[in-house]
This record gives sequence, C-alpha cells and structure tokens, in this order.
Amino acid sequence: MGGHAAFRDGETKLPYLVFSRPEWAALRANVPLSLSEEEVASLRGRNEPVSLADIRDVYLPLSRLLNLYVLASRSLNSMVESAFLGAPRSAVPFVIGIAGSVGVGKSTFARLLRAVLSRWPDHPRVDLVTTDGFLLPTRVLEERDLMQRKGFPESYDLRRMIGFLAALKAGERHLQVPFYSHEAYDVVPGQFETIDRPDILIFEGLNVLQTGSERAAVASDFFDFSIYLDAATADIESWYVERFLLLQRTAFRSPASYFHHYADLPRDEAKDVARRIWQRINLPNLEQNILPTRERARLIVRKERSHAVNEIRLRHL
Repeated sequence: MGGHAAFRDGETKLPYLVFSRPEWAALRANVPLSLSEEEVASLRGRNEPVSLADIRDVYLPLSRLLNLYVLASRSLNSMVESAFLGAPRSAVPFVIGIAGSVGVGKSTFARLLRAVLSRWPDHPRVDLVTTDGFLLPTRVLEERDLMQRKGFPESYDLRRMIGFLAALKAGERHLQVPFYSHEAYDVVPGQFETIDRPDILIFEGLNVLQTGSERAAVASDFFDFSIYLDAATADIESWYVERFLLLQRTAFRSPASYFHHYADLPRDEAKDVARRIWQRINLPNLEQNILPTRERARLIVRKERSHAVNEIRLRHL
C-alpha cells in the first residue's frame, strides 16, 4: 500500500497516498487487459513508447478506480433525486479533467484512458474533448498581440468553454465543440464536434485546473475527477524538442502546415528553434500557470525520463 509523502521539490505537504508503479499495478485486481498491441500503437503519440505493460500496470488500475467513482457518483445522484427531490432526472456525464504541460503526453494519456474506460459495460460511451477547440481564432490572437501567448489562459475563449461545461453538466444534448486543426494551427470556422450526453467526458488541456476570480466559474468546477500528468521540467523540454524534430520530418512537410517554413531547416537549427519556442512560450506557461495547479488534482501521474510512469499520487477522499 502506498504511503504519505511530501513532494520531492519541497512543496506544501498534502494528503496524498503515494504509490510506486508495482504498488499501483497490484490495484488492477482482476480487470482484464482489454486493448491489443495494435490498438495501443494506433493511440500512442509519435514519440511516446507506450506498451501493453503500461496499459496493464497504469491504465487498468486507474480505470478500476474511475469505474468506482462513476458508480458511486451515480448512486449518490440517484439517492438525492429520489429521496430528496422526488423526481429522478437523466444521468449527466461524469467529467474527468486532465492537465499538464505541453509535451508531457496528455493527448496520448487521454486517448488511451478513453479506450480503456470504454471497455467497461457500466460506461461504454466515453468522449474526449481538448481545450484546443476553445482557443481564440488566429485572427483574434493576432489582433490582441497574443500569438506568442498561445496556450496561456488569456488565449482561450473562456466564456465559451465554461458555457459548454455548464451545459454538459446540466444534461443538455447535441453540444457543439469547435474543431481545431493542428495543421492549420487554428480553429476551423463552421466545423464542430458534437457531444451528446456521453457516460464519461474526458476534458484535456493545459490550464484546466487553473483557478479564477472569486466570482468567475472555472473549468474544474465541473470536474468529478482530475488528473495531472507530471514530469521533470528538463525531461519535458527534451521530449518537446524530440517531437518538434519528428514533426519537422513528417507533418511540417505538408505545404498546408502552419509550420511548413521549418520543414527544411538543418537539424541543429531546428533544435535551436524548438528550444527557443520552449523557453519563450511553453516554459513560462508551465511555471506561471500550469505547474502551480498540480496540487489541485485528485491524481498525479509522474513520468520518468523514458516516458514510463514511475509514481502515482492519489489524494485522500
């Protein structure tokens, strides 16, 4: 069983249970391995070596925990509605927020978690929404001189984001989420993804655990469970540079890519560009806006240099 511990970097002690990877893996119990190697390969990121062992040791115990949370939430809601309100209402989605830095592997983590959770018969309909669709359009960012602040809190249409989450938790149907193109590096006008009251919604983004003013609602107000994907800052920078170099050889080759002008840079120059982007934009955002929200998460997943998860911290109930 995991024990108590403060963060290694000396931050405030919080009531977390700390599990090594073997300790966490033992909590899988009898949850069956539900993904094939081919499915894992189709869901992992370009430079993230996720294996069936990771699914078995990390994701299956997490899916078991989340299944218990979903069932407990439904039971409580049903009890309140029948015994107190006297009028049952339609079940609303259980919302899981996933936060963490650019380059830490949130997208892959969210896709794999979605796949594993959807194998449970209790909640087969699992949708995934990223906050990218709530970024302000490029023309607006340029008008406000925010292109170098893309990903910072002020670069999002927060009113639209909060409106979506509020409507979701109110049980509304056929909600539209703006579509974001990573190739165009922009929200695509007139294109949407429709979210129609899933069993579970995974909401993934950089700043989803950030607090706001006392009077303003924030995304985490609508979360039933929250996860922070963590790693040493130096490792995240290294992964970001590696991913940039990989994209330079692949996605950036497309003439339609916003970053096409980087496609033919010599490798050393491309490395320098990636490091400058990291130092100028992503590192300040991590230090100022993302990392300070880590302790607000119910679960903290810590990755080591190899990308493997080596520690899990679960906040006490």
